[in-house]
Order: sequence, then C-alpha cells, then structure tokens
Amino acid sequence: MEIKVLGPGCAKCTEAEKIMTAAIAEAGVTATIEKISDFQQIAKHGVFSTPAVVIDGEVKCVGKVPSKKEALDWIRK
Repeated sequence: MEIKVLGPGCAKCTEAEKIMTAAIAEAGVTATIEKISDFQQIAKHGVFSTPAVVIDGEVKCVGKVPSKKEALDWIRK
C-alpha cells in the first residue's frame, strides 16, 4: 500500500501524517508513507487544498485532517 500525504508542511499536514502512521500501525498493514510538499506534484493529483491523503493513487480526503477512524477504514478496505 502506498500512502501520500500532500501539503506544504503546516501543522495540519503534519497531523494528517501522524494519523496515517498511527492507523497503519494499528491496522498492522504494510505500507509506505510519502510526504509530498511540492505544489506541482500536489496539483498533479488534482488537489488544490491541503492537507490531502492519497492511497494507492486514489484521493481519499482534501482540505482537512482525517480522523483516525476514517484512516483505518481506508486502510482496511
């Protein structure tokens, strides 16, 4: 599983990354998390509001920090 956290590195982006890391650990799945802060790379995903989370190429949330429950639901599917 490949997870990308998109954002410039603000507090909300950092929080989204922490939540995704915790969800992976709790779910016990193997995944990589990549932090993307380059705006051109972020725009390539069709994202114009951060933070955003992309899992295996699918944008899961934009412009908000996901809850841990949301993150677990995405990872377990």
